[in-house]
Formats: sequence, C-alpha cells, structure tokens
Amino acid sequence: MESTFKPRIEIIKPQFGYSFFYQSFDQDHPNPTAATWHYHPEFELVYVNEGAGKRQVGTHLSHYRNGDLILIGSNLPHCGFTRSLQGSQRETLIQWRLDAFGEGFFQIPELKPVLRLFEQAKSGMVFHGEDKRTIGAVLESMQGLQGPERLLTFFKALTMMAGAGQFTILNAGSILLEAKMEDQEKINRIFNYVKENFNEEIPLADIAAQVYLTPSSFCKYFKKITNKTFVQYLIEYRLIHAAKLLHETKLAISDICFECGFNNYSHFNKKFKEMMGRTPLQYRNELRSPSSVDPVQPEDLLAI
Repeated sequence: MESTFKPRIEIIKPQFGYSFFYQSFDQDHPNPTAATWHYHPEFELVYVNEGAGKRQVGTHLSHYRNGDLILIGSNLPHCGFTRSLQGSQRETLIQWRLDAFGEGFFQIPELKPVLRLFEQAKSGMVFHGEDKRTIGAVLESMQGLQGPERLLTFFKALTMMAGAGQFTILNAGSILLEAKMEDQEKINRIFNYVKENFNEEIPLADIAAQVYLTPSSFCKYFKKITNKTFVQYLIEYRLIHAAKLLHETKLAISDICFECGFNNYSHFNKKFKEMMGRTPLQYRNELRSPSSVDPVQPEDLLAI
C-alpha cells in the first residue's frame, strides 16, 4: 500500500520518427495515466473537446466544464484530466521537451512569442472561449497528419496560443517548483492520499503519518508549502468534486454531500456557497439553463 502514494515520474518517448509525443484518446481508448499524480520534464498540452472534469496542477485545484485546453510547464506535477471518456468525448495529448527541436531553437526572433508562452506555462495555463475551441480543432486535426505536416500544424497551434487573449494563469507552480525534492515527495504523498481518501474522514494523525510528522508539525509544514491549512485544502477538494458530480450525475444533492466526505448537509451547503458564490441547487440549475455556456466561471479560478 505504501507505493500507492509515492510520486510518479512519467517517462515519455516520442513515437518513432517524431520529435514530440502525440496521442488521441476516446471512450474505447482511455488515457492510462488519467488517475495518477505525476510529473515529467516535457511540456504538456491537453485538449478535452467536451464534458466536465477536475484540474489538479501543482498547488491549483479547479473544476472545468464544456471541455478544457490546458498547457503545463516542465516538471509541474499534475493528475490526468479525464477519469473516463463518454460518447463523443475525446482527449488530445501532446508532450515535448524544450530542446527537442535543437538547442536554442525557440530563441530565434520569430519564435520569441512562443518562448514567452512557455515561460507562462511554468505555472500552468488554461485557455477559454473561442480560443479554446479554435486551437483545440487544430490539435485534433493533427491526428490525420504525418511528418512535416504534423510538425508545422503543431507550431501553428503554439503560435495561436502565444497570440490568444482568452486564458488564465493558474499560478500552480510558484510554491512547488521552488520546493526541495524532499518537499516535493512529501507534498505528492499528501495529495495522493487525499485523492484516494477524500470521501472518508481523514484524521490529522493519519495524513501526518504519511509524511512521518506529528499532527502539529504537519499542520505547520502544509501551511508553509501551500499557503493553506490542510482543512481548507480538504474542504475545497471535496467541493470541487461535488461541483463535478452536480454537473455529471443526477444524484440528489444530499447524496452528493455525503459522497464527497461531508457529514453535515447544512455545513456542505454553507461551504459550497462560500466557495462557488451560489448554493449547490443554484449551481445545478445554472448548468441546466440553455444560457449556461463556456466563459470563465468563478469555480475555474480557484487555486489551492
């Protein structure tokens, strides 16, 4: 059981004949790394064409709906963004090293905007609205291309992202990227334990034991690393999952409350409204409204 919570370094190898990795997933071919908390030296670009899910990138946690387009910097820990794909839902994944196209390639004048994009991606970036859809369509079109055409289309997508105006910086890496490797491993253990057990009671003694600290030392350590108390983090993780269930299921709100680890319905309603700016019922009704479309949602901007 101990190995479940060790941080995972993902080893990525480009397909034969290519300088970057490209893969498309659907209902019959799901992403095998979707449930794991992992990191890798490659940049990662993910487009989910529709549906809802959770983002956990570095110290950022949020819920998306109506698809997602996210750019993740090198060595920024994250979970996959789709637990399972339904119907026409698809996920497109591209991963590449900064030096994959030659040392100093992105230093040339024509690619300086792309280099600035990569700098922003160190903290994670989410694209919204028409930018998300347009760039996503370009990424999906790469599946039918080979050789130079695929490479040039990839550069086209990067150029479009560099010029996009509808995006949010997640500020996901400001703490984790500066942490020592020992701290990185500890925080990975904590995040994985919460991911596996958030719907149950998590005594401080149990979570502290995962990183060999006393409860008191653990509380100080977690606050220092994340700028949040552990209780705040756990509540917000549960609420993000509740928002996902409100979107994806027809479960009664009272059932969602207990499914997410809350044992008091009034407390759940109060915390949900504090975080989302509306009650769970109001949130679900908005999702069912014909006017509920993509733009940036308050819940999209929550950082842990």
